[in-house]
Amino acid sequence: MPTNFTVVPVEARADGGQDEAAEGAAAAEAAEAAEGAEGTEAPGDGNPRENSPFINHVEVEQESFEGKNMALFEEEMDSNPMVSSLLNKLANYTNLSQGVVEHEEHEDGRRREVKSPRMGTFIGVYLPCLQNILGVILFLRLTWIVGAAGVLESFLIVFMCCTCTMLTAISMSAIATNGVVPAGGSYYMISRSLGPEFGGAVGLCFYLGTTFAGAMYILGTIEIFLTYISPSAAIIQAETAEGEATAMLHNMRVYGTCTLVLMAMVVFVGVKYVNKLALVFLACVVLSILAIYAGVIKTAFDPPDIPVCLLGNRTLSRRGFDVCAKFLAANNSTAPTALWGLFCNSSMPNATCDEYFAQNNVTEIQGIPGVASGVLLDNLWSTYADKGTFVERKNTPSVPVPEESRAGNLPYVLTDIMTYFTMLVGIYFPSVTGIMAGSNRSGDLRDAQKSIPTGTILAIVTTSFIYLSCIVLFGACIEGVILRDKFGEALQGKLVIGMLAWPSPWVIVIGSFFSTCGAGLQSLTGAPRLLQAIARDGIIPFLQVFGHGKANGEPTWALLLTALICETGILIASLDSVAPILSMFFLMCYMFVNLACAVQTLLRTPNWRPRFRYYHWALSFLGMSLCLALMFICSWYYALFAMLIAGCIYKYIEYRGAEKEWGDGIRGLSLNAARYALLRVEHGPPHTKNWRPQVLVMLSLDEEQRVKHPRLLSLTTQLKAGKGLTIVGSVLEGTYLDKHVEAQRAEENIRSLMGVEKTKGFCQLVVSSSLRDGMSHLIQSAGLGGMKHNTVLMAWPESWKQEANTFSWKNFVETVRDTTTAQQALLVAKNVDLFPQNQERFGDGDIDVWWVVHDGGLLMLLPFLLRQHKVWRKCRMRIFTVAQVDDNSIQMKKDLQMFLYHLRISAEVEVVEMVENDISAFTYEKTLMMEQRSQILKQMQLSKTEREREAQLIHDRNTASHSVVATRTQAPSTPDKVQMTWTKEKLIAEKYKNKEPGMSGFKDLFSLKPNQSNVRRMHTAVKLNGVVLSRSRGAQLVLLNMPGPPRNRQGDENYMEFLEVLTEGLDRVLLVRGSGREVVTIYS
Repeated sequence: MPTNFTVVPVEARADGGQDEAAEGAAAAEAAEAAEGAEGTEAPGDGNPRENSPFINHVEVEQESFEGKNMALFEEEMDSNPMVSSLLNKLANYTNLSQGVVEHEEHEDGRRREVKSPRMGTFIGVYLPCLQNILGVILFLRLTWIVGAAGVLESFLIVFMCCTCTMLTAISMSAIATNGVVPAGGSYYMISRSLGPEFGGAVGLCFYLGTTFAGAMYILGTIEIFLTYISPSAAIIQAETAEGEATAMLHNMRVYGTCTLVLMAMVVFVGVKYVNKLALVFLACVVLSILAIYAGVIKTAFDPPDIPVCLLGNRTLSRRGFDVCAKFLAANNSTAPTALWGLFCNSSMPNATCDEYFAQNNVTEIQGIPGVASGVLLDNLWSTYADKGTFVERKNTPSVPVPEESRAGNLPYVLTDIMTYFTMLVGIYFPSVTGIMAGSNRSGDLRDAQKSIPTGTILAIVTTSFIYLSCIVLFGACIEGVILRDKFGEALQGKLVIGMLAWPSPWVIVIGSFFSTCGAGLQSLTGAPRLLQAIARDGIIPFLQVFGHGKANGEPTWALLLTALICETGILIASLDSVAPILSMFFLMCYMFVNLACAVQTLLRTPNWRPRFRYYHWALSFLGMSLCLALMFICSWYYALFAMLIAGCIYKYIEYRGAEKEWGDGIRGLSLNAARYALLRVEHGPPHTKNWRPQVLVMLSLDEEQRVKHPRLLSLTTQLKAGKGLTIVGSVLEGTYLDKHVEAQRAEENIRSLMGVEKTKGFCQLVVSSSLRDGMSHLIQSAGLGGMKHNTVLMAWPESWKQEANTFSWKNFVETVRDTTTAQQALLVAKNVDLFPQNQERFGDGDIDVWWVVHDGGLLMLLPFLLRQHKVWRKCRMRIFTVAQVDDNSIQMKKDLQMFLYHLRISAEVEVVEMVENDISAFTYEKTLMMEQRSQILKQMQLSKTEREREAQLIHDRNTASHSVVATRTQAPSTPDKVQMTWTKEKLIAEKYKNKEPGMSGFKDLFSLKPNQSNVRRMHTAVKLNGVVLSRSRGAQLVLLNMPGPPRNRQGDENYMEFLEVLTEGLDRVLLVRGSGREVVTIYS
């Protein structure tokens, strides 16, 4: 790096310069110097920084160039970085490999510099997928599947399974290329595409599938060892022929458990050795497959001599005899063979023998006649059989005998399990799993977005060709009875596919042994890491303990759980029983991969831009349908069980899991479904049968943005029971720019309270210049489309007589008018703090409805809805209606009972007669005091003099307004300095008013006569209150018709007094004002 250089302005370097390397180094040094000098002040010499001639100001100059060119954005640099710095961070992004790198660094005892991954498509994706796909089923069961299902149906089975994995790989490639794939593989892709609920459920299914795959590989390893390598190593020996199968299962359990413990210790101690041996295991698989093809080619011109002994058309097990004949000619005489001794009671020619043995001849055929033999035509069709039936050769003559007792000691080859098409699909499918091995290594790839699709699809094409060609070649080379001989009993206990291989059967036996052993180790390595990733995501709380491990990140606890689950599969002990279990889990995982791709494609999410272009939602949907069909084809009860497990996990995460926002497709699907539903319900109001209160709850907040009346939300929950729309609204006074922080805090407080009260709904908070306007805005604009509120719930302003109250009576009355104008129902809860919480239960009591006027039937509906909740369930419903003098009370009661009967509402009915009588002196006095107070409030002005006079007057009349008036902010005493906009006319009027010596505005207060209209209204309120108190004083809740405000706004304060008198003395009151439309109907 040069030590001295010249700084030139940015504009002067437009030509690029001659020594770009020197300039780049200079810029880097300048940047370092600028970082080192951060926080120091520039010299205040007054010169512009970019024109400073001093060389030691290079860092200042470099800093100033950014400021000069980007000064318009300098205040946003903290939150919005420069594009250059963003691109620099993206260019230096690296993916750490998953777990193994950290383990090796810990083992080596040094921290190496993390290098960029160098694995390409072939090493990183193609070969791992090849190794995971080609496995134990190919070596141990594929020949048996071909023999039982025939070449055609076996071809169909393999084609269906390979098509399923190919469609899944296409969907997976689209997901994997839609952005950077971190080290996390398939679980990461599913969970980030379908959300935490589906991600956790499918992730655990994938984990269980991988774990049971480990059990299947271990069982395959032990089967190869005990059946084909060292049969004498069996610990438990069978005493009879019938007990051989049971003894074999016990041996599998013992050896399988020991092998599992050994493998778990290897994974725990040295996982890096497992990964380094992966290439050796892969080499075993490749050599075995090459040996199979070489053996097939050899059979075309030199078929191997592998004799198979038949008795009639039944296959014989070659374990108790050597010569396939009844008699052996020697020295011009014949002697019975060992086979004779197995079927007869003595070695003499006249001995009593098995009837079928006596009637049929013993023949010997070639077990592997070769490709050119034409045996393919005999193996085209299926030969399904029940358990315990003879393995018989087609088109071979035999003499049938009456049904004999099948002696267990006769050397026949029998089927060990019942075979049918769907069962074979379940056993075969695990042989095509493993397609996600490449995506699981995404952290090690040089270019994951290119390598994962290419490598995975090529691996599936390769393995599909291998499987399909093997099916045809097996059917063309091997005799049908040998194909159906699962354990090679007719071949003296040798592996069928091994006898086909060249140069030696041991190539297949040893190769398959090591490949299945390695696959088991790989499963025990990968499954704990998958569980650890799920646990560390925190979406399933009870699994969080499995996110911890050793200091180097190895998942110790997850490995322990994996070993325990794997032991469950080993205790099953049968490869044919374990295979369908893991088929279910893998099929479910693949189904949701296809679902994720289809959902993202159909939603056309803006972020859905995969680099892999050869996908379509129809292919993903077809793959999903095929996976679902295969699940039920394999085993309908296993499929239901797997779906039940996934459903339980889904609901558990939804109910208890941590909330995660991953931008998943299911959320986008919900938004599209909501949009579709909103457009459907946009037109017109709902029918009366569908009407339910969609509530806008108006909450008031204190100075710390906490809810004043939490019981209002309790009442909402009891009324709604989680059904319909609930909008919880509130208003903050001020401007949004100044109050946005308080608004956020208030919204958080409301949401937390909604969670505590279990109120399911939306929160909408408005910042407005006045509470009145804010409430009006909420009533007009809350909701969206057809999902708008039709009912407003608010608390009664308890301190409405105090003029300084922020929620004054004027706001309340105007809100009542707004709801009436908007044709919305209004519920006003009086004494709301006395209402019950959700945890309380009323063991007895009444809900009294006072039906004075009919405004839509909401009064009838509300008690019914409340009684659906546990709080009010045991309360009785009583309906009171008021009869005038001219009404027939008896007929009214009958009509009301019939009306309630048709409404399907059970309630006690009572008609209350209100007898007309003279207006009492108490009513006159109450009205007079109300009007005097109204006049006092109207006389309030802004000048100091009149406020003081009014305060003195109110104090003399023992009102409660003195403290409020005395503490108001003092205004200037001179009228011409009052803080308001003055006109000339106002100024003259104010001066003239101040010169008046008397109190003419207040003298008339003592000579007022009450307005007759107010007297009548007060009389009604007093009378109705007395009637309600006489019958409903002990009721748990009283519902009353709420009278509307007066058309003349001058009587608003009187309206509040009427409502106060109407509800005086009652504990819990719900004033109900209907919207005018019918909300209940007698029709179904």
